[in-house]
Amino acid sequence: MTEPVRILVVGGGYVGMYTALRLQKLLKPELRSGAVEIVVVTPDPYMTYQPFLPEAAAGSISPRHVVVPLRRVLDRCRVVVGEVRSVDHAKRTATLTTLATEEEGTGAVEMTYGELVVAPGSVSRTLPVPGLADYGIGFKTVEEAIGLRNHVIEQLDIASSTRDPAIRDAALTFVFVGGGYAGVEALGELEDMARYTAGYYHNIRAEDLKWVLVEASGRILPEVGEEMGKYAIRELRSRNIDVRLETRLESCEDRVAVLSDGTRLPTRTVVWTAGVKPAPVLAATDLPLNERGRLKCTAELAVDGVAHAWAAGDAAAVPDVTAGEPGKECAPNAQHAVRQAKVLAENIAASLRGQPVKRYAHKYVGSVASLGLHKGVAHVYGRKLKGYPAWFMHRVYHLSRVPTFNRKARVMTEWTLSGLFKREIVSLGSLENPRAEFELAAAPPKPPEDGQAPRA
Repeated sequence: MTEPVRILVVGGGYVGMYTALRLQKLLKPELRSGAVEIVVVTPDPYMTYQPFLPEAAAGSISPRHVVVPLRRVLDRCRVVVGEVRSVDHAKRTATLTTLATEEEGTGAVEMTYGELVVAPGSVSRTLPVPGLADYGIGFKTVEEAIGLRNHVIEQLDIASSTRDPAIRDAALTFVFVGGGYAGVEALGELEDMARYTAGYYHNIRAEDLKWVLVEASGRILPEVGEEMGKYAIRELRSRNIDVRLETRLESCEDRVAVLSDGTRLPTRTVVWTAGVKPAPVLAATDLPLNERGRLKCTAELAVDGVAHAWAAGDAAAVPDVTAGEPGKECAPNAQHAVRQAKVLAENIAASLRGQPVKRYAHKYVGSVASLGLHKGVAHVYGRKLKGYPAWFMHRVYHLSRVPTFNRKARVMTEWTLSGLFKREIVSLGSLENPRAEFELAAAPPKPPEDGQAPRA
């Protein structure tokens, strides 16, 4: 009996999940007969729909509805929770670690494959800013989004109870670094949430909160165009949000954000959203990379010059055949990733069956961005929208894109309920260290100090 052709999918994000989902539909006969096997290796057993992270942080959507369980939707695939550490494509082997390998203490294991799909996504791009590793907060995962929500509400609690004006001012100062989608949408949603929450504190007014957006370039939200970007700045500044353009974060040591214009901001909150970079695993492969560390790919989404290797999304430098400019690449965003995944799966299926493959060609249709509840900007198909219409379009678009009817229904239900009832203002920061109380209770009693009688 011949061994099945193993399709190894590295990553369970947009590209990884959508490619595997499409493959299990296209290759039903091969999967049923055992001629093909699809294995998805992913650090998490779910796919995070990242455009919903700001709303999850603001409490408009439950965290569990921002993620899609891979084992449920990829029922014909084998999902392995682990990380691919390196790839030797010349030998068709990948080295990976799983939760079991850590428990067993046996080290990494090797997995062979016939076809390789490289879709590990990206990681936060950080700079050597002093203090960033100690005090910075990321905004790329659902855990970070919920942790940031808890942190912001906790700062209100600190400011409400402290007698030290310096601690109060630092607790009520929130600095966001990066004027792209992640930074602007997170800032807009959290400012909305915090302003509402402040109304429940007897000694905090919404005007006491200080929000600062730091952007190194001269504009924010470049994807929605210059005009809508300027409108977004005006909208944010009308809410007393301090937008600093052509400014960089120089340091955040000792809980003081030092900006390149000389401003010093004592703060307990520095949120870093200043871009992403390819996942480190790409550098641990024998596949060709470009100067930015992304895989060199053809318009057919195959790794350039390499047989049986495919890639798409953030990890891949895919030529944009609709641009009419040689050397121009598709932007590493969700719009391209989802569409590339469909073509990628179709090309793998066609390749296995000896059929011709097709090029990926999708003209960028525009972008939408939320600036908080009932506020947004959009530039879609040449049309520019702002305010409520743009915000509504943002919700409709992303509701149509979130995978599975199950998640669509749950998100829609939560949006409906949030429109009928008041916002949640609860912080569940203790979830981040759930054993703390039990550890305290289980700890042996401390011996009495000299001169102090032991308790009965």
